[in-house]
Amino acid sequence: MTAKHPVRPKDRFLVFGMPPIEDEEIAEVVATLKSGWIGSGPRVSRFESEFKRYKGAEHAVALNSCTAALHLSMLAAGVKPGDEVITTPMTFCATVNAILHAGGMPILADIDPVTMNIDPEEVRRKVTPRTRAIVPVHFAGRPCAMDELMAIAREHGLKVIEDCAHAIEAEYHGQKAGMIGDLGCFSFYVTKNVVTGEGGMVLARSEKDAARIKILGLHGMSKDAWKRFGDEGYRHYQVVECGYKYNMMDLQAAIGIHQLARVEKYWERRSQIWRRYTEELARLPVVLPAAAEPDTRHGYHLFTLRVDEKNSGISRDRFLDAMTAQNIGVGVHYLSIPEHPYYQGALGWKPEQFPNAMTVGRSTVSIPISARLDDADVGDVIEAIKRVLS
Repeated sequence: MTAKHPVRPKDRFLVFGMPPIEDEEIAEVVATLKSGWIGSGPRVSRFESEFKRYKGAEHAVALNSCTAALHLSMLAAGVKPGDEVITTPMTFCATVNAILHAGGMPILADIDPVTMNIDPEEVRRKVTPRTRAIVPVHFAGRPCAMDELMAIAREHGLKVIEDCAHAIEAEYHGQKAGMIGDLGCFSFYVTKNVVTGEGGMVLARSEKDAARIKILGLHGMSKDAWKRFGDEGYRHYQVVECGYKYNMMDLQAAIGIHQLARVEKYWERRSQIWRRYTEELARLPVVLPAAAEPDTRHGYHLFTLRVDEKNSGISRDRFLDAMTAQNIGVGVHYLSIPEHPYYQGALGWKPEQFPNAMTVGRSTVSIPISARLDDADVGDVIEAIKRVLS
């Protein structure tokens, strides 16, 4: 590199997806530790209530991950061994794994290469008499074409489980993501828009579904079993199902309560970064994300570039390495699910069966867009991209 374009200093590596953590979260965690109540308790209940208020939902259950949320949503939706569940090949492995954990058979429907979301026409082609549910993933925070997907679900009597891991703030035609289907699953992992370190949430239309998920998430013990050690005295519980250890801790909720209070502030900051990237990278030989569709709200969770060697003069993987050398952390979201050896061996999938997802997955790069970035950080990302592509 020339002196004209110095590398970002080595002591300032820009970590991809670093969350903004403020004093309120730190104080709440300390207060939780001092309270003696670290596991599932009053702060989890408060986090559930405040998340319901933000989303306008009636029923919410906090869990220890979005993976747990997806798994228990499959069970609440009635997915049984042999049932088919249609989802996208452009997602994190947890989406497909949750179907497998429930005993279902994941069926992939290819994506729209522009939105990177599941293509409703591909979904329609994949429906069979064995199909039980559809799991749309709102990729990068962009809402899926939910009108078309819900019409398919109604036509065939299918459940819809929204994977909203990227889409806490997203809206579609006046409806909030996670409130359109039967169940909505959210992630509070450390790179997400609201973080608890690890954590997840389910929104359910049905009180029955929410109650079952709450029971399944804590060993199958009767409702509110966490209160058995409270100041009201010991409470007996009953195990009513063979459940799982999926409950969220107060220690996690202590972070989430204050993160959620700033969700709109953080969304606005990411939208500013998104606009700056769009303006300053527009003339470079890469494909930028498509504009948000009319009457929708994008969550601005990921800003993805498509790096095609024919157009960019550099392969995607060389681009990744070059950005790291510039001290800029980057990610890949995602290699398509059929690229992974496990699914090839267990399910017989091949990337070529889903050409749009394959092409996108082999060329996509995610660049930093955390609300924690300051203007200088964003400028460093832009300059690094320009240097690499030059």
